[in-house]
Amino acid sequence: MDITQTQPTQTAAPTPAVAGSTAVISSDFETFLQMLTAQARYQDPLEPIDSSEYAAQLAQFSMVEQQVLSNDLLTALGDQLGAGNIAQMAGWIGMEARTTAAVAFEGSPLTVIPKADPGAEEAVLVVLNEAGDEAQRVQIATDGEALEWAGVSPGGEPLPPGNYRFMVESRTAGEVTATTAAETYARITEARREAGGTMLILQGGSAVTTADVAALREPSGTDGL
Repeated sequence: MDITQTQPTQTAAPTPAVAGSTAVISSDFETFLQMLTAQARYQDPLEPIDSSEYAAQLAQFSMVEQQVLSNDLLTALGDQLGAGNIAQMAGWIGMEARTTAAVAFEGSPLTVIPKADPGAEEAVLVVLNEAGDEAQRVQIATDGEALEWAGVSPGGEPLPPGNYRFMVESRTAGEVTATTAAETYARITEARREAGGTMLILQGGSAVTTADVAALREPSGTDGL
């Protein structure tokens, strides 16, 4: 009769330790030893648990504990690296970054670096406004030299302030052979840490990654074109 009464207890007690539930994972080593002690105390005397099972459970707990500690360490390292990256990017704030992102036009000329298709007979600079609509077309050289976009219409009237993006249409025999994004300079106003890494915010609100930046220059200079 005594043997029969101890069997349900023996069946239920080992389950949390073997299954590795959340409670066991979050507990410390002392709690785990207490559970092993209780498991041994209430085991069936006619069918005692093999000592190898204890060793297996102990090894399993140790592996899970080390994995949890490793994950915590990796998280801490990731936080430190992210903070260090932000500190490095602080030196970029105030600099002008050369990217293909939309840039703010406030009436002053913008430096544009077009990239025509090699071998193209002619190239056209296509200016797109904030809504993505075509605002202007300008015939340009195919040599890829930087130019100053004044932001005025053929009649001499200034275009409205806002964010503008530039594309280059390469043409041969009157047909468009390629359309590529032109690069422009814009001042970096903020470095922001996000899930995908560090984002740089340009004047006008465009967000780019460090990989999107082709060059940097001082705000007052034109070196590096």
